[in-house]
Amino acid sequence: MSGAMTISYLQTFVIFPGPVVKRLLSLMHITPQRGCGTATSSLDTYASGHLDLSHHLTCTPLQLFHNSSLHQSSEMAPVATEARQTVVGASAEQVFNPFYSPSIGDDGDDSYKWAQYKPYFPNVSWPPLQEQKVVERGLHADPAKQSLYSAASKIVHLTPAIGTEIHGIDLRQLSDPQKDELALLIAERGVVFLRDQDISIHEQLDLARHYGPLHKHATTPIPKAPGLEEVHVVYNDGSRRPDPSAFSKLELWHSDVSYELQPPSTTSLKIYSGPEYGGDTLWSSGYALYSSLSPGFQKYLEGLTAVHSAVAQADGARAAGLPVRREPVESQHPVVRVHPTTGWKSIYVNPGFTRRIVGVPKAESDAILTFLFHQLSENPDFQVRFKWTPNAIAIWDNRVATHSATFDFWPATRHALRATPHGERPISVAEYERDGSKVAKDRQLEIWRQQGIEVPQPKTDSSRPRGYND
Repeated sequence: MSGAMTISYLQTFVIFPGPVVKRLLSLMHITPQRGCGTATSSLDTYASGHLDLSHHLTCTPLQLFHNSSLHQSSEMAPVATEARQTVVGASAEQVFNPFYSPSIGDDGDDSYKWAQYKPYFPNVSWPPLQEQKVVERGLHADPAKQSLYSAASKIVHLTPAIGTEIHGIDLRQLSDPQKDELALLIAERGVVFLRDQDISIHEQLDLARHYGPLHKHATTPIPKAPGLEEVHVVYNDGSRRPDPSAFSKLELWHSDVSYELQPPSTTSLKIYSGPEYGGDTLWSSGYALYSSLSPGFQKYLEGLTAVHSAVAQADGARAAGLPVRREPVESQHPVVRVHPTTGWKSIYVNPGFTRRIVGVPKAESDAILTFLFHQLSENPDFQVRFKWTPNAIAIWDNRVATHSATFDFWPATRHALRATPHGERPISVAEYERDGSKVAKDRQLEIWRQQGIEVPQPKTDSSRPRGYND
């Protein structure tokens, strides 16, 4: 057919008239930086004739949709089973994504108060990480947390599932027992917020070291000031706007560097400069997500492991012309991990780094991860949202909470510094219960039990209860 194009995939053929070909491919964003495999960059190449996607594109229909603008507008979960590929020769502007490609933007204002903490990308090489000894500080805490609570003027739990704000405490003045009790509180509540903290970055690092050896990020920036290789810089200013076509909001949800052999535990982030409004951060509870599932599905997930990958993040850095200081790794972690202090079960997957579930069909892996990703990112019952104020600090347990920033503040500046201690290798339910002395628990059921609440059993008939009205 003259002036027409045939797209074939898995022996399914669709004929498109020539005049709509450019529009179709434009909508699908089939270009070197957007498509899969060996698709060419020129839309004119496909203005007429035959395009066989099974030959030209080494991707599945789900991946094709994932790489299209249709996916971006629908906020559908990213395909979880494929690592992204490096874009050879692409410019940083083409692929800028605030998650996978760190911003190298800088407004050049050397008079800025915190200029010494602006992002710096040293071209150095670090060896692979080895397993490190970690002492679980929460296990050494007074369960009543009397020392910590007595020092605070006010403690506010922000939601039933996650988030607590502490008033009247200076983090610089905490004793070691109080630091242990803080770790226990964070393990129980997922994230704790403190405002008006004058703690310096060096003091923040000292606090983080109490919880474990510090992580050095392989791709993201460190401060320009010397001696701060263990600090992760979060920095965006008006010199560069995040490209909304480069990522979906769901992709921004993550647990920090979950691909490491020993992912982080009690992690802190202090804000140095922020917008008057916007730039909030949301956290979602892996405990609450686990508790929301049916017993049969919980049991099934407890036996699964998933691959967490650093490849896409490293490829994004290279595509942006930035150094990768340590080669990317992939690790297998349990889909349900047990927190060593609380003994509670938490879902441990995230859209940012979890790629596939091991040992199940791809369709099954995609379906499970898509469901879990949407639950953690969309269910408000699992979440808390924090509005940053000057010198506010958040300390969260990366083992049981995922988080995402909002990118609604451009052209304002948002600048923060993170200290990230390693935790233990993630513990599965079977590993936790192996010697028979401990039983991993559902957080919500355990809290109800402690409160003397009889847990209602789910209905097994065909009736549907009415929802809540508000």
